[in-house]
Formats: sequence, structure tokens, C-alpha cells
Amino acid sequence: MFSKNDIELRRDFTLITKGRTSATISDTNTIIGTEFFAEEGAVAACCTFNTTGGPIYLGKHTEVWEGSHIRGAFALCDHSQVKMGARIYGATTIGPHSRVGGEISNAVIWGYSSKGHDGYLGNSVMGEWCNIGADSNNSNLKNNYSEVKLWDYATQRFRKTGLQFCGLIMADHAKCGINTMFNTGTVVGVSANVFGAGYPRNFVPDFAWGGAQGFEVYTVKKMFETAKLVFERRGKDFDELEQDILKAVFEQTEGFRQVFK
Repeated sequence: MFSKNDIELRRDFTLITKGRTSATISDTNTIIGTEFFAEEGAVAACCTFNTTGGPIYLGKHTEVWEGSHIRGAFALCDHSQVKMGARIYGATTIGPHSRVGGEISNAVIWGYSSKGHDGYLGNSVMGEWCNIGADSNNSNLKNNYSEVKLWDYATQRFRKTGLQFCGLIMADHAKCGINTMFNTGTVVGVSANVFGAGYPRNFVPDFAWGGAQGFEVYTVKKMFETAKLVFERRGKDFDELEQDILKAVFEQTEGFRQVFK
């Protein structure tokens, strides 16, 4: 997903902006190159946007706070925010209703997720309703520069990716505490909650609760209590359909949690 994102960003930019004129943003910004487009309601001030390496798109009612530096290809989807002093490299997509900060490179972040503080996220994918704690980082390159392996749910083992750069794959509703360190090619499952000192395993099962010292089961009841609060903060209803989907995931992935206890 992240390795093909540059291609898709360029295609989408052409489709979305063809025959249209960008909204005007503050002249306190520096725009390098010509492939820049802002939708109505997009706000940015005292930032740099470098489009020489790819297009930059700001969705409706987005905000890029002062001091941010962004290189294309980049898309900030509707109602999302980039916090002060962020450094973002292409090819990166920030989904709708999300908030990001710190250093991000070649990442795809789905909607309603937050990486709001300093720390590095690179060659990575974050699902919906995720949260990364302050000063958390992922490695995207092994110390010996060898090929990265990722957990494969189908075979229940690690498989080769053919990639030298591969960071964090984080599923929907997953979260991590402050100063979390993710090793190269780490997969974090649905509704997992990772925290504590040291590197957690390269595969964190769905509904796991813990870190490098081991994991317990993050029960559906406790997870639903948190999810309800998270949805309420965004004006959304954690409805029966959402709950049924997560219950099904919990039941279908029980075997993984048993193996990795």
C-alpha cells in the first residue's frame, strides 16, 4: 500500500483537480513548484510546500499549522490537521478527520486516526481509529540492511516482502503508549494496545494488551468502553454494526492470541 502510494497520489491529483482552480491560501506560505491544490476551507500559514517531487493536495476544511514543511506527493484529506513544525515527506496520505505531527515519510494513514506528536513514522500504514503516543518511533530499515519479513495471517508465519524499507502496519482501533519503539516490519493487530519499555514483538495479535514483557487479552467489553469514548469525541456513534464487526474479529483471531501469550 505505501510502496504504490506515490503512483496513486499522482493519479488522484489529476482526476480531482482537472479543470479546477485551487482555493487561495495565505501568502505567508512558500509554495515551490506548480502542482499545489487547496479545496475551499483549507487553511495554512507560514509553511513550505514543495511540489517538485510530487503534487500536494489539501482537502476541504483542512489545517496545516505554522512551521510545517511538506514535500509531495502528499494528500491531506477533508477535516484533517497537520500540527506545528511537522516534517512530512512523500508519498504520504493522511485520511479524513485525522491529526498528525512530528516526522512522517511514505505513510498511509486512514481516517479518524492520530499521530499528533513528535516521533517518526515511515514506510507504514495505519488503519482507522488508531492512536500513536508521543515520541513513539518505528524502524523502517534493518541494521544489516536485509530484506524485511512481515507476519502473514494466512500462513501464520513471517514471509518475505521483497522490501528493504518497511515500517509499521497498524490495524483499525490499535493504539500505543508514549515512547513506544516498533521494530522494522512490525504488524499490530486490530484493537491491540501496546505500551511499556523495550521493543514489542514484530507481530502483536488482535486484541492484545501489553508490550515487550508480554501480552494479556484486551477483552471486548473493555475495548468497547474505550471505543465508545473515542467515537463520541469525533461526534460518531459506536453502533451495533461496528460492535458486531469487532466481535467477529475477536472470535476469529483467538488462536493467534493463544500462540503469542
